[in-house]
Amino acid sequence: MKFDMHCHTKEGSLDGKVPIEEFADLLNEKGFDGMLVSDHDSYKGYRAWKKQHGGGYDQERDFLVLKGVEYDTIDAGHILVIMPEGIKLKILELRGLPVQFLIEIVHKNGGILGPAHPCGEKFLSITNTRKHRNQLAVMDKFDFLEGFNACESLESNAGAMEIARCHDKPVFGGSDAHKEDCVGLGFTEFTEPITCESDLIRLVKERGREACDCGGEYYEKTTKQKIGKANSLLVDGFWVYNRMASMMRHHKRKLELRKYYIRIK
Repeated sequence: MKFDMHCHTKEGSLDGKVPIEEFADLLNEKGFDGMLVSDHDSYKGYRAWKKQHGGGYDQERDFLVLKGVEYDTIDAGHILVIMPEGIKLKILELRGLPVQFLIEIVHKNGGILGPAHPCGEKFLSITNTRKHRNQLAVMDKFDFLEGFNACESLESNAGAMEIARCHDKPVFGGSDAHKEDCVGLGFTEFTEPITCESDLIRLVKERGREACDCGGEYYEKTTKQKIGKANSLLVDGFWVYNRMASMMRHHKRKLELRKYYIRIK
């Protein structure tokens, strides 16, 4: 089965331009069997789909939408998270957790997670954050990583695949699409049928690197390519935004974390 495993919707991401119904149509036309909604710290895109269809599967399209999130950690960049259907964790929509806490919460509730674009931009990617630069101290605790991202460079994706090889991790591929012309440029081919999030989680846990393969085409109209050196200012600005947004959600995170018996200092 062929999926785009990194999709940002207009309903769920501030920088998303494609409504989820249109996203599904585009992928369906390109021969995809499904997609993972991975909006930034939000399930709003998936909720819009579920409200319309009653669940992830659309029989008319023969197309499956999986619920995921791209979570902004405070110390390890962006992490893709997939929880079993029916599991609702408010804390996954409250950016700013340390990666160790995120791993513990996801695993205790039956989910899987892995770094998005692990060798990408500073602050956004686990190998290019201050704490985890050049060490990947928590890589063995992840369940997969993103091996192909259509909006990354050849070097970035090659680095991700090398990390996956060294740590024996399954690799996902996705477009990371925010705009229509990027949709479906990255893909993941799963070796077994998937009908829900639990199927995906089981497959990854049981089959490991044999669960899937990934690939795609590179998107040549990214913001970084358009603005050149000025992109560093944009990345620095995002770091400031992420810090501020994390601070604003500190109290709510603290209340949610108490549910998981984690000590807060």
